[in-house]
Amino acid sequence: MKTIGLIGGMSWESTAVYYRIINEEIKEKLGGLHSAKIVLYSFNFDEIAKMQRAGDWIGAEQEMVKAARLLSTAGADFIVICTNTMHKISPTVESAVDIPLLHIADPTAEAIKQSGLSTVGLLGTRFTMEEEFFKDRLCKDCSIDVLIPPEADRLTLHRVIFDELCQGKVLEQSRQEYCQIIQGLADRGAQGMVLGCTEISMLICPADSAVPLFDTTAIHARKAAEWALDS
Repeated sequence: MKTIGLIGGMSWESTAVYYRIINEEIKEKLGGLHSAKIVLYSFNFDEIAKMQRAGDWIGAEQEMVKAARLLSTAGADFIVICTNTMHKISPTVESAVDIPLLHIADPTAEAIKQSGLSTVGLLGTRFTMEEEFFKDRLCKDCSIDVLIPPEADRLTLHRVIFDELCQGKVLEQSRQEYCQIIQGLADRGAQGMVLGCTEISMLICPADSAVPLFDTTAIHARKAAEWALDS
């Protein structure tokens, strides 16, 4: 079994979900007392979030590279970044180490294509929705059309993620707002919905959407377990 290197803590709530899903997958495949081999570098998210707000992506990049190198030195066979937003700097992180990086968009695109869908809505932080690092991975490599909500809805999604979900708050009012945003994207032609932030599944479940949900947290974690067992 390969050793998984997790870069987490952004937020710790979603990193805990990664840890649980990966170990559940390993146990299901191998049975008995089996669990995953994992080394974890967990950030103090407040420090990273301040860099994001300030647009200090160079500083964030340096911290992520440091984390990846520490995981590699600790024996990780591949890297998993446990957040969508920080995949903005994944090319630099990947080039800084001699082990592979499992990009969150790749297994997500695979799941969408396996479902036979060609157009999806994307929910996430403003960085993930408005910049191209995640969308391009779907559009260019897998020919998937990606719709994003209008600006006011993007602000709502972003606020709920940082002010509530990343702080462990799950509020019914916010769930209703997310459901309205999901329906708006479905009305515009989205055949499925990408939960493109690793905290959103704390708030939204399949019953909240008329179209299929693609939970990047679960998809990414399951693929990490698959990589770990791939000889």
